[in-house]
Amino acid sequence: MEDRARTLARAAELRAYFEQAGALPVETPVLQPAELLLDLYGEDIRGRAYVTSDALRGEQMLRPDFTVPVVQMHMSHGAEPARYTYAGEVFRRQEHDPDRANEYIQVGYEVFDRNDPAAADAEVFTLIAGALSGLPLRAATGDIGILTAAVAGLNTTAARKAALMRHIWRPRRFRALLDRYAGRTPVPPTRDALLAEADPLAAAGPVIGRRGRSEIAARVAVLKADAAAGPISKHELTALEALLAVRETLPFAQEQLRDVAVDLPQITPALDRLEARSAALAARGVDVDSLEFEASYGRTSMEYYDGFVFGFYAEGRADLPPVASGGRYDALTRALGDGAEIPAVGGVLRPGLMLALQEGGE
Repeated sequence: MEDRARTLARAAELRAYFEQAGALPVETPVLQPAELLLDLYGEDIRGRAYVTSDALRGEQMLRPDFTVPVVQMHMSHGAEPARYTYAGEVFRRQEHDPDRANEYIQVGYEVFDRNDPAAADAEVFTLIAGALSGLPLRAATGDIGILTAAVAGLNTTAARKAALMRHIWRPRRFRALLDRYAGRTPVPPTRDALLAEADPLAAAGPVIGRRGRSEIAARVAVLKADAAAGPISKHELTALEALLAVRETLPFAQEQLRDVAVDLPQITPALDRLEARSAALAARGVDVDSLEFEASYGRTSMEYYDGFVFGFYAEGRADLPPVASGGRYDALTRALGDGAEIPAVGGVLRPGLMLALQEGGE
């Protein structure tokens, strides 16, 4: 109980810190409608959240984070620009890592401001860095928007690009799809045989399961169209792999990405945004020359991030989750805004981890 009380006290201090920076304190319900999260992220969210049901409200989830309900609240009746802060419990299943807490206190800061997105990115990053001052942490940054721009501009079918986009947050599946679309992996014999049939359903038995014959036929048609498409070109694939391999301090990363843009010109606007952010961070006193940047960073985070992403990690403690993390989620405001949207960026801290690291260093 004492540890919880001290964590709550630190959380209150952090929320007050963000209030002093101009944030409005808000609360969100612990129970969130499961349907909304499933619509946003698909059934994968079930593997990370606690799901329950209610006779009146239907399927509910214990709050996996604050960002979605805060965005809903802002898009319903928020002023512009707006800054919010919050503190409370979140719940995440940890079946693959039982040593990690599945219930913990989170404090956050969110900015909704269309005037200068680069400045807002720098504001969130530096405020959170300031809250963590004195702890033995390293910062890591990335930009999901560069990879999504690269995929969106590939010279391949819309269906293939949509599949790659869907799996950006599942790196192994993304890699497998990329290899398949580039012709690096052979078509499985069973699929080859299926596609060779003039009418794959002609000799099929009775339909078992939820899918009807029309759905199966539609899926076969998709597979045939994909098989008829040419492979992703070698120069595009090489450039995409070079992009994914970028892991440098920010200035060198920018140089490498500009080189990649020669073969993937569709990433140029995203690189312009990266440079504007770098300048905004430097203007706020961040040592960008030593700031880590990784093009693949953030691909195992929550799937609503679509631009700048960052995290702060305990030095020498790879077993610990990030002490703080965040990023930009413009597309989420569009998804929840019924056609309206506003650039938005935010981050969260874990005061319990902050206390543990502080005491470990004393």
